[in-house]
Amino acid sequence: MVKFTTTILRFGEQGEKTGWTYIEVPADVAQKLKPGNKKSFRVKGKLDEFKIERVALMPMGDGGFILPLNAAMRKGTGKRKGAKLTLTIEVDDAPLVLNGEFMDCLTDEPKALAHFNTLAKSHQNYFSKWIDSAKTEETKANRIARALNALSKQMGYPEMLRSEKANKDRLI
Repeated sequence: MVKFTTTILRFGEQGEKTGWTYIEVPADVAQKLKPGNKKSFRVKGKLDEFKIERVALMPMGDGGFILPLNAAMRKGTGKRKGAKLTLTIEVDDAPLVLNGEFMDCLTDEPKALAHFNTLAKSHQNYFSKWIDSAKTEETKANRIARALNALSKQMGYPEMLRSEKANKDRLI
């Protein structure tokens, strides 16, 4: 387990990461967690006092990693870009469990399933967590349909979101 304090950052123009809020995990800290590793891996622990689990650390190419902060994390900590945050994390080896309804629907869509199976486990998890976060059954069903549609068009999660935003912007 490692503990350190860092500053919350936000990407400007950075490809698929544009607009992401994140924290940096320096290479030396990441090496304490998973020596010799240069690939994405999951961690659990706390952001200040807000518990996290199954959160991906993503490599940035310089040996360092980032931990993206989603809306639930930002709300849970009550902090935004520029604020200091104390991180206490360790490797999370818990198996990844994907949304069952989503997986059942994927088996009925061979093209979508084939593309889904080419995605990294962390990217598969983006879809599942997004579906799981739906507050109503109607929203969950809608998200499953949107995910299947995007996957059948060979899109990953970030491409789906950008495509939906572009379509929404065209209607305005």
